[in-house]
Amino acid sequence: MQSTYHRLEVTVISCEDLKINRRPVKNNTYVIVRSGPLNSLTTKIDTEGGSYPFWNEKLVIEMPIHERFVTFEVYRKGSSGNRFVGSARMPLTDFMGRYLPEGYWSFLSYRLRDAKDGRNGIINVSVRMEPTKSWSTQRKKKMHETSSSSSSSSSSSCTSKTLAMPRGESEHGEVVTGVPVWWVNGA
Repeated sequence: MQSTYHRLEVTVISCEDLKINRRPVKNNTYVIVRSGPLNSLTTKIDTEGGSYPFWNEKLVIEMPIHERFVTFEVYRKGSSGNRFVGSARMPLTDFMGRYLPEGYWSFLSYRLRDAKDGRNGIINVSVRMEPTKSWSTQRKKKMHETSSSSSSSSSSSCTSKTLAMPRGESEHGEVVTGVPVWWVNGA
């Protein structure tokens, strides 16, 4: 049975240059992360960061499979209630899709917009979709095949080292992500 939700890991890192009525925000800011009208999570309140709050808070949210955006709403908690600072919408295509395998972290920044659609700071987040069990099983199998083929070829007189990297499927074949590493044989 297929799930109707994806598990999305979002780390709300920080915001920059937050203002209310063109004045810097002094304190008590927090973020609400929404995936659809019924799913939302809230960060703790940053009491010291002012216009540059810092949370570095990880939230895991259940996201309906039909949703295409995650919304970040920034608020300031005050004695007269909560004041809206700004919001940003993150399309899922920014961290899921052809070239990004499932389960990889993406570090992203978005422009916040206030209630009048004016620019109002930046939000910095990292996000990843938790890998499905079928993808994890397929990845482990491919990595095992890669390491098995390298160990059988190492019995020859030439010594070789193989670095197994996670691969994702795309419509154009396989995509490998990572940084190439070269070894120098010190023999």
